[in-house]
Amino acid sequence: GGDVDFFFVMGEFGRLYEQQYAVSLFNKVRFDIEGGGGPQPQLLHRKVPLEDKSIFSGSLFQYLEDNKKWRNRFLFIPDSYNINLYENKAAYDRCLHPKGTINCAGYKVLTSLDQYLELLSNSLPGVKAKVGSSPFLKCVTQFPLFLWHPYARHVYFCVATEKEQQKWHAVLQDCVRHSNDGLSEENKIQTPAFTDAVRLHRQAQGHYGTWEMMCGVPPQILSNLVMEGLHPELRDLISPRLKGKLHDRQRNWMLISDAVYSMVQGQCQAQYEAMLQRCEGARSSLEASIRTDMDQIITSKEHVTNKIRAVVLPKAEKLLKVSIQPYIGSILDALMEPTSRGFSEVRDVFFRELVDMSKNTLNEGTKETHMEKISMLAYHPVKMQSCYEKVEQLSLEGLQQRFDVSSPSVFVQRAQILMREQMDDAVYTFEQILHQSLEAQGSEDICKTIQRCQDRVIKKFDYDSSTVRKRFFREALLQIFIPYMLKQLSPSCVSELPRFQELIFEDFSRFILVENIFEEVVLHSVMKDIMMAVKEAAVQRRHNLYRDSIVLSNSDPSLHLLGENPSIDWAGQYGGAPEETDGAAEEAEGDGVGGESHKKRRMKQVVSMIQVEGSNSVLGESCLEVPGVDDIPEETVGEEDEADDETPSGICSSSETCVVRELLVG
Repeated sequence: GGDVDFFFVMGEFGRLYEQQYAVSLFNKVRFDIEGGGGPQPQLLHRKVPLEDKSIFSGSLFQYLEDNKKWRNRFLFIPDSYNINLYENKAAYDRCLHPKGTINCAGYKVLTSLDQYLELLSNSLPGVKAKVGSSPFLKCVTQFPLFLWHPYARHVYFCVATEKEQQKWHAVLQDCVRHSNDGLSEENKIQTPAFTDAVRLHRQAQGHYGTWEMMCGVPPQILSNLVMEGLHPELRDLISPRLKGKLHDRQRNWMLISDAVYSMVQGQCQAQYEAMLQRCEGARSSLEASIRTDMDQIITSKEHVTNKIRAVVLPKAEKLLKVSIQPYIGSILDALMEPTSRGFSEVRDVFFRELVDMSKNTLNEGTKETHMEKISMLAYHPVKMQSCYEKVEQLSLEGLQQRFDVSSPSVFVQRAQILMREQMDDAVYTFEQILHQSLEAQGSEDICKTIQRCQDRVIKKFDYDSSTVRKRFFREALLQIFIPYMLKQLSPSCVSELPRFQELIFEDFSRFILVENIFEEVVLHSVMKDIMMAVKEAAVQRRHNLYRDSIVLSNSDPSLHLLGENPSIDWAGQYGGAPEETDGAAEEAEGDGVGGESHKKRRMKQVVSMIQVEGSNSVLGESCLEVPGVDDIPEETVGEEDEADDETPSGICSSSETCVVRELLVG
């Protein structure tokens, strides 16, 4: 059945994608011509934030299933957020190929064996562990870290101390968060076409609502779409044939699932690329006909929209009154409390770091090393942790079942990504303004200069963060309500739609789809209530959303010119020897290393190393058996005792009419 599933899903998906591609292209061309309103952001935005930076590296233990032994491993996480595993640090320094690479999209990071075993026993129903039966995994320390995935093979690590576990947990979660967020919002055609096609495909299978496995880049998401149908079938087929002890059956099932998932990913990659090529090939001729007939297409679309509205609105309004309006307030509260706390923590962490910087500047008279640290603040998962944690408290209990929300994680991760963007925008804007001020007046009273720049940036942050959160709340509410409404309205409305397609002139039928219009009508029916609710909440001072009503429009006319500047090399420009780049950078020792690999080793690392290299012989030698727990050295004290903070991030969208596109998927 696997092949049938794969070809059915890809065939159906391909058909939907090509349709949605033409619609997205039309929306984009129209948007370019008509322009979009909305407040202009005040903060600058860095184009390539992590240039020449890596996130993290360090040593820990990994359990290797093949020989059932724990081994020391050196992990290096570059700016792609993929985890590269090396036998030891020497192998990394010699630029050998990694032993393995993990793309974290779709994974969950767990820090307890009980959590892991619970998920494991749920993955193979009917095969239950006896209480107290020994798991196949005996951790060598009491500080494990598991990467769990519903389809791919799991990864097992252990570290020596609780502090290391917290740090690695923050880093691994950041890898997951970043990898899950794989669809570029910059791409105004492919991304909406893809998210709409995924959503329509799942709706056709009866799956409405948010979807947790909308994770990663398009081929990964497509693989998850295939597995959603294939996995349960495969399990029912194979589960009865698995023999042996419980943990052998679980392990074998995981290996089978992983092998199938890898195969599916390979096929999805090839199919997706072919599909994309077809669409991109037809793009210029489609665009030409859109530009030629734009006015007639818009007129035709409005005519059909009015007809569909007449059929759908009375039913939608009834549904709104009974099933949506009573819940808007409580859902908005549930979303706002933790998100607003997270954003104000972003502001506090930013503020604290700048206060530290001023203190250090007074004491040491050098700003470059501290500025280097601040410049990557948004990408320091440990410092951002306190911010991210605030929004993890988001709970939609009771509302989840009613509105088909698979889990709040879709909204939590979205908010965290937005928080990170806001933090980086604030930091980058501060860097540029400070640099400009220092150029103009030198370093006479540097603390006053820092203070002035900080005040300017915080005003802008308050304005932008308010705009970003309001947009996030509007989109989250739509994501919760629209699928529910479509599910309720589809049975009585969808059968009516084909007769409206006949009203569309054939040449325009690629750009005007009645299914999309039906969804837009539903979207607009609830939009007024949502806008009103967000507006009312915004005037309550406790949410700090009122700040963007202070008019800041172009309060800094010259600032946007700085936005084109490259990142500032503080160490290079303001003295101070270049820092040792945190273990990721020993000089190449006469082994003929090429320029490219040399550059790789010179990447500055955002988070400081966990283990001090060379502190003991055991961890340097991956070929040794794991020592007893007592022999695993503690992390050196005093390294990285700064604020263990982390921050959530904001949400973005396009013009409200096209918002349906990214909306309903999650």
